[in-house]
Amino acid sequence: MHPLIEYPRPQFKRDSYLSLNGEWDYKISKNNAIPHEFDGIILVPFSIESKKNNINHILQPDEYLFYRLHFDVPEGFLKEVTYLHFLGVDQIADVYLNGQELGRHIGGFLPFKFEVQKYIKEKDNELILRVQDLTDTSYHSRGKQKLKHGGIWYTPQSGIYFPVFMESVNINHVEDIKLTPNIDENCISINVKSKKDKCKVFINDKEYHLTTNEDHNIEIENPHLWDINDPYLYPLKVQVDEDIVESYFALRKFSIMEDENHIKRFALNNKPIFMKGVLDQGYYQEGLLTPSSYDDYIKDIELAKSLGFNTIRKHIKIEIPRWYYECDKRGMIVWQDFVNGGTNYSLTNITLPLFLHHSRKDNKYKLFSRKDEDGRKEALQEFKDTINYLYNTPSIALWTIFNEGWGQFDAEKVLKEMQEIDSTRLYDHASGWHDQHIGDIKSMHVYFQKVRLPKHENRCIAVTEFGGLVLPIEGHVIKGNSVYKKFNNKEEYLKAYKEMIIRDIVNNIPLGLSASIYTQLSDVEEETNGFVTFDREVTKCDIKDIKAINDLIHL
Repeated sequence: MHPLIEYPRPQFKRDSYLSLNGEWDYKISKNNAIPHEFDGIILVPFSIESKKNNINHILQPDEYLFYRLHFDVPEGFLKEVTYLHFLGVDQIADVYLNGQELGRHIGGFLPFKFEVQKYIKEKDNELILRVQDLTDTSYHSRGKQKLKHGGIWYTPQSGIYFPVFMESVNINHVEDIKLTPNIDENCISINVKSKKDKCKVFINDKEYHLTTNEDHNIEIENPHLWDINDPYLYPLKVQVDEDIVESYFALRKFSIMEDENHIKRFALNNKPIFMKGVLDQGYYQEGLLTPSSYDDYIKDIELAKSLGFNTIRKHIKIEIPRWYYECDKRGMIVWQDFVNGGTNYSLTNITLPLFLHHSRKDNKYKLFSRKDEDGRKEALQEFKDTINYLYNTPSIALWTIFNEGWGQFDAEKVLKEMQEIDSTRLYDHASGWHDQHIGDIKSMHVYFQKVRLPKHENRCIAVTEFGGLVLPIEGHVIKGNSVYKKFNNKEEYLKAYKEMIIRDIVNNIPLGLSASIYTQLSDVEEETNGFVTFDREVTKCDIKDIKAINDLIHL
């Protein structure tokens, strides 16, 4: 069995590809020494806690999870440089190949790779991982995972949960590509990273000979802009010697502009747009953080589109590149969250502001569970790495730096550093509360109350979470003790949803509201406030009924 074996990076695709997904050996131990005997079989890339593996064990902070894979590589696969890629391993991974230590990676939400040419063989390779997951007992990034899970905090997941694969190339190859569209000047900026000083770029059947490791602006004649209703993607090919990478880009621009009433609005391609979005946490009942197939991604994105949303807020999770490609291809705008970390959160800091509407200065590190300087440095680096990882994604319009005070720190400084890396997108520096009165966006989370817009606000106003109406479906609820408002039938639910959309969103648009994110696309474990059940088997209301209500939202 080999799940998710399709090439996972559509923006950086080459012919050299060997998937290592499938059945591996595993062992759970409190001893960190590499074992000689293993407990059984685990299916990669699904976490040990997922139903896909049926192991029924949550890895504890004092335990180690070992993986072992014996494999061969196809004849002729190995060239001069060989990379071993991991797209997601939670949380601390030590990697060994054929008895040699390759290195350690800390952090559960970003990809990493090792160059393994010195150690790889054509036959009888042994790959071993030692994984430790501290979950919420340390300052490392953890997202929505909690050892004592429940409510808005979910089952911890440990180990490999995204694809593992290998590539082999010659010494002179394409190492990276950076793409920056500029619709105001009808060009695409391309920077190809390589040890070789020359490369070829192919766009629209035209061939360009460029120097590597520097920016080049290529003018695009008769530009075809990317839009939510016409998501045009330009095919791109980059070649260094014999190495060819297939990619794509889009010409589009996200910004903030004033409308005719001097209200600040989100804009796409220099035209105001109301970004009506839905929160998507990317959890699946069988695989938890991991989809069973890439069709799961497509179905969720197309469901959001059919419900009348033009934006998805990817909440506290970074996906496989394939997910972003499906959004790019379908014209779905993405708001991408950074992943939170920090030590134990104080309810007075992360929950009470919902009701008391107060904000605190985020240089009070202990209050914000960020007193560890190493943790702040690690988080800052992860934020930078997140932007660099997803920079080329056309559909990403906005980065959410901090959410509801979860491990927030020095937002003003962090915002400035992020803007230096990516000035082409918008930022929500403090989604929900603990606003530091900076940046372009006033971000509000509103539950259990009527939305009231702030007065005398000179930033773009967005309700970045709201709603959360619950319609549990019998036979499709795990526990269902959600804190959100519950309805007994879809008629009551639809009536309440329409009243809320008109009262809180539609009526506030003329007053300055420029975006909204409804909570949420799917149920997740105990949270039953999705439009579709956690197992994706039941859409709770007729899609056309929700879309008709959402269609009331427009500028």
